[in-house]
Amino acid sequence: MPVSRPVPPLSQDQTATAGFWPHGWWKLMEFRIGILPLPVYVLLVGVVSIFLVSGKLPGEISVMIAVLALFGFTCAEIGKRIPVLRNIGAPAIFATFLPSYLVFKQLLPALLVKSVTDFTKSSQFLYLFITCIIVGSILGMDRQVLIKGFLKIFVPLALGSIAAGAVGTAMGTVLGLGAHHTFFFVVIPIMAGGVGEGAIPLSMGYADILHQPQGDLFAQILPSVMLASLTAILLSGALNYVGKRYPHLTGEGRLQPDEHDDMNLTQEEINSHVDVSHIAAAGVTAISLYLLGLVLYNRFGLPAPVAMLFLAVLVKLTRAVPPELQEGAFVVYKFFRTAVTYPLLFAIGVALTPWDKLVSAFTLPNLITIVATVTTLMGVGFLVGRRLNMYPIEAAIVNACHSGQGGTGDVAILSAADRMALMPFAQIATRIGGAITVTLTLVALARFA
Repeated sequence: MPVSRPVPPLSQDQTATAGFWPHGWWKLMEFRIGILPLPVYVLLVGVVSIFLVSGKLPGEISVMIAVLALFGFTCAEIGKRIPVLRNIGAPAIFATFLPSYLVFKQLLPALLVKSVTDFTKSSQFLYLFITCIIVGSILGMDRQVLIKGFLKIFVPLALGSIAAGAVGTAMGTVLGLGAHHTFFFVVIPIMAGGVGEGAIPLSMGYADILHQPQGDLFAQILPSVMLASLTAILLSGALNYVGKRYPHLTGEGRLQPDEHDDMNLTQEEINSHVDVSHIAAAGVTAISLYLLGLVLYNRFGLPAPVAMLFLAVLVKLTRAVPPELQEGAFVVYKFFRTAVTYPLLFAIGVALTPWDKLVSAFTLPNLITIVATVTTLMGVGFLVGRRLNMYPIEAAIVNACHSGQGGTGDVAILSAADRMALMPFAQIATRIGGAITVTLTLVALARFA
């Protein structure tokens, strides 16, 4: 929603002599669409329109940043203005699924779709976002409770997965989908870790075991992944609303009651003592940890974001970086959370979210089974988390990420819940939880097929 920021008051003499320029203009510049000042927003609309009408939209990074910011914050702004839905994550939902629908209906210019898709897939800037969010949030955590949170989160995650598998399979069987089909083609894909790390290797394993075309099996799996992710986004947005009504159930992004941010910086503190060089150094440090994660992936097969996550935890626990750099990392985290989330979600919607696959899952038996599975996963996370002295809403949202669309789903779910600080735990649920799910499922299918 547009934000009107206060302008310093004028003296009586200034008020008498000042016209629209410059103070009236400054006030207009402080009226925002997302983070975009209104005059800048209007300028971008005009410039991007000129490029599209001319049939030449440069793919260079500066142009694509402007395009993604313009459309991402526009979609989010629409979501913020929808009654009721705006309280349950509508900005993230609209930023992701509105562009997907517009692409399907061919209502976005083909040139725009091609440029955004090419940039998103070639740059892989999703991983830059996840890198800065993970490293920044971990370095900003209380190191005394960090390791406790990482160990404890596996309990609600494991119990939630088992319960969701049982409830989802039972529901699908009752609705006539068949136990075998429900378990292997609806329930398991939901918790497999998304598309790239989940649905694709799962379908490849199915193809080898069942001796069927991998493409056909993938087409059966993908709709469940897409619809489950949408369900998790909606439910997580609803939990954010619940948390505002019942504050004792949530830590507002903190997983445990005794946890706090080491770097809980105000804007004034950032301006006064966080040096720009430390912010830049923190950004490069985060990227370096991701590169080291890529090396570990090539050597040991451990997904790079997971390797980077554990490296960041190691850095935090061993005090390998000074407090000034930790503060810089936390500022990097806050910048990406504020400025990059909605542009990234728009890119995901255009390039990585096929609307037709999502809609194809909207049969009543599928819909009920998927919603029952995700609800059980989150409900068990809520209850078990509370028993383990964790904030139940945060535990449920982390479990929701286990049913999301991989890294893209994590961003959308945590954005809808306004809990981006949970990204490290979300990556555990998505990457590690998904890998365990796929591995155990393929072993079981090979044995009993």
